[in-house]
Amino acid sequence: MAGQGAGAFWAAAAVTLFAGFVKGAVGFAMPMIMIGAFSSFLPPELALAGLILPTLVTNLSQSLRQGLAPALATTRKFWRFLAAMCAFIIVSAQFVRDLPQPAMLLLLGVPITAYAALNLSGRSLTLHLRHRRGAEWGLGVLGGLYGGVSGVWGPPLLVYLLSTGVPKLETVRALGVAFLLGAITLLGAHLQTGLANGQSLPFSAALVIPAQIGMSLGYALQDRLDQTRFRWWTQIVLVAMGLNLIRRALM
Repeated sequence: MAGQGAGAFWAAAAVTLFAGFVKGAVGFAMPMIMIGAFSSFLPPELALAGLILPTLVTNLSQSLRQGLAPALATTRKFWRFLAAMCAFIIVSAQFVRDLPQPAMLLLLGVPITAYAALNLSGRSLTLHLRHRRGAEWGLGVLGGLYGGVSGVWGPPLLVYLLSTGVPKLETVRALGVAFLLGAITLLGAHLQTGLANGQSLPFSAALVIPAQIGMSLGYALQDRLDQTRFRWWTQIVLVAMGLNLIRRALM
């Protein structure tokens, strides 16, 4: 693992197991948990490369959990967000070594935390129907810009899904489809930048196993959550993700 030692690998595996569990339960947060923890004991480029394959494989599982036909229907429904996200992951990935990441993380973390905290306080934020197309394009661009440089592109989509009242199963499936397409795009982009290489990809592949184990455990919890409890837990995780973004920016 690029000379990091066995201790670093097992720590990464434990983090990935936990991240998989959270993802299985609420449908997101795996890259955020992984990159946030990995950055404390791995070089930044290895930390980002490590999450690529676990993210890809677990999102394939998540997007196809109800079958291929629902996954394709969800892809058609949210195609604007997905197209903008993939395009801008490719664009921003080219600047992963140049962009001021702390500023970008802060600009994403503050509004996400504020949005989720307001919803938890009982102040529901919704998007009017006439604004949905613009919101999909805009949030897709935003997700792609952050995704290419940090490996995290889910929060903007989750904000859209929660604010428009999408049901639990479709929310999780839409996140899975978006994350899968984003992971494929991210892998392709960083094969070109050299970040995904012969040293980092074996490490990333090894983390697929704990990721899948965690996902299976998380699915069992997700199936027990009704719509209200699911929405509450997603807001809690979203607040935690936003605060973690702010912490990383300030560090």
